[in-house]
Amino acid sequence: MSRTVLLITSAAVLLALGSPAAFAASDCTSLKSMTFPDATITAAEGVTAGSMELQGLEPLTNLPAFCRVRVTLHPTADSTIRFEAWLPQKSWNGRLLDVGNGGFAGSIGYGQMASNLRRGYATAGSDAGHQADAEDASWAYQHPEKIADFGYRAVHLTALLSKAVVKAYYAKAQEKSYFDACSDGGREALMEAQRFPDDFDGILAGAPANNWAHMLVNGLAVTQATSRDPSAYISALKLPAITQAVLNACDGLDGLKDGVISDPERCRFDPAVLQCRRTEDSSCLTTPQIHALRMIYSGAKDSKGVTIFPGLMPGDENPSWHNWVLGNAPAGASGTNYLSGYFRYMVLNDPTWNPLTADVDTSLQAAIDRSGKDVDAIDPDLSRFAAHGGKLIMYHGWNDPAISPLNSIQYLADLKRAMGSAKADDVVRLYMVPGMEHCVGGPGPNIFGQLGLAGAEGKGTGAMDLLQIWVERGKAPGPILAVKATGTHEAPVRIVRPVCPYPQETKYDGKGDPKIPESFACKTP
Repeated sequence: MSRTVLLITSAAVLLALGSPAAFAASDCTSLKSMTFPDATITAAEGVTAGSMELQGLEPLTNLPAFCRVRVTLHPTADSTIRFEAWLPQKSWNGRLLDVGNGGFAGSIGYGQMASNLRRGYATAGSDAGHQADAEDASWAYQHPEKIADFGYRAVHLTALLSKAVVKAYYAKAQEKSYFDACSDGGREALMEAQRFPDDFDGILAGAPANNWAHMLVNGLAVTQATSRDPSAYISALKLPAITQAVLNACDGLDGLKDGVISDPERCRFDPAVLQCRRTEDSSCLTTPQIHALRMIYSGAKDSKGVTIFPGLMPGDENPSWHNWVLGNAPAGASGTNYLSGYFRYMVLNDPTWNPLTADVDTSLQAAIDRSGKDVDAIDPDLSRFAAHGGKLIMYHGWNDPAISPLNSIQYLADLKRAMGSAKADDVVRLYMVPGMEHCVGGPGPNIFGQLGLAGAEGKGTGAMDLLQIWVERGKAPGPILAVKATGTHEAPVRIVRPVCPYPQETKYDGKGDPKIPESFACKTP
């Protein structure tokens, strides 16, 4: 049976279940007797309120009493997808909120599920079809069905089965269903909106790694630019000087010198200002290093000069580039590890593949041909999701060192071309977050209700809250408040600012307290 037919068949069977036998909300163990095609419920147990310890994780605390359902899915002979659904025994808010994965997945997002549970959601997540480390892709070697599980099938089947479990436990379906994830989870989110538009009513997609082929070939080109010639390698010791030079050039463009550039696209920084004049030290760059830095900012190009994937934005090279972009030695970055695993085990089935000797053009075409159908989520037509009534909030940190923030801007532009601006505006909002790195963290306010985190000003102010209001009341979101806690334990400081719907950007009024949102406004450039 083909992969596509099998997926459609499994989905149809699950949806056709309609009304599985209803169980009292206190009778969690009875769910163990439920049966589904290609799935086994391995455990259904009540968990008392308090703390829960899971292997390899810090204890999850302050949990309400809930029903924990563990399921193993085998949609193909080579598939093993593990997923869990956690169902609050009391005070269920009537909604289902599924979580995604990061990196190459391999584990369930228990921490985020715990946060969802505390807020009254029924919640579910999967390991995406394997149990390897998130930076390890060797599980995919000669396993095309596992790649399909990772690429789209695990999240989709988790959505279907979690709905069935919810209906069985509460004797009624959820009122609305949501999905909240970032990075590869952002890719999963867009995959759901594109391929399975009926799975979720609202989707919160952060920093989506939705264009794997182009994104990781860009990483290949960066690795070659910084590592083929040892003299081009930029050590972490030089990152502070680079960031300071960028801030000297661009920090004041938004009206406030605070270490955060509100719109790095307007920053015109020339790395040549750091040219070493005599001897090389940590305060300057050699000519090969300047060339490499320019390439990181501009993004890779193919042999015809066409941009493969956009580059990184200036402003937070130190410290965010150290781990992902440069590492502690040539070809030693996390980004190099990810792209190597992708090509060795998902694209070429060649564990000896060497990123330093690979051809960029050939690698790009191979990636598109051999893995694009499973992992790329680049379809710009969300008309079926719109017809379902779906709403999508995307966000991306301007200082993301792993995935260019310009990729999200490009996807929004593609959506508007495919659907028309008015129809796209009915279904999607994009928020570019100044000073945020990958999904969270960075020099700017970066906590705004994503990934199970609290809203900056409490209940009702976070991104998930505003997504629900959009889905359930029809009120589109405006600015979202983001917070950053600084200072010391004895003297904490909270900085709260609005994050504006793109293309608007945050502008300081020039006189107010920069720690409060009232001193900023959203302005169209």
